[in-house]
Amino acid sequence: MGSMLVPMVLMMAMMYFLMIRPQQKRQKELEKQIEAIKVGDLVVTTGGMHGMVANKGDKVVTLRVADNVRIKFDSNAIARVYPKGAADAPVIEG
Repeated sequence: MGSMLVPMVLMMAMMYFLMIRPQQKRQKELEKQIEAIKVGDLVVTTGGMHGMVANKGDKVVTLRVADNVRIKFDSNAIARVYPKGAADAPVIEG
C-alpha cells in the first residue's frame, strides 16, 4: 500500500507545479492588470469583444467599440489588457 502512495503523491505534486501554479500566477497578473486599467487602454473581453476603455468604475468598465457605441462590461469579463502604445495591441477603427 505504501509503495503506491509515493508515486501518487509525486504525480499530484507534479500536476500542481506544472498546471495549477502557473494558472494561479496568470490569474493574479490579470487581476493586477484589470485594477490598473486606465481610460484609453485597449482590452479584449472573454467573449472576444475588442474595445477601448471609455470609463472605469469599481466593477464596471465601459468600452468604446465603434464611433458612438459604448458597451458596459463587468470588469471580470476582461481577458486581456493592452496599455496605451503597446506594439501588439489590436487596432480599433473609428
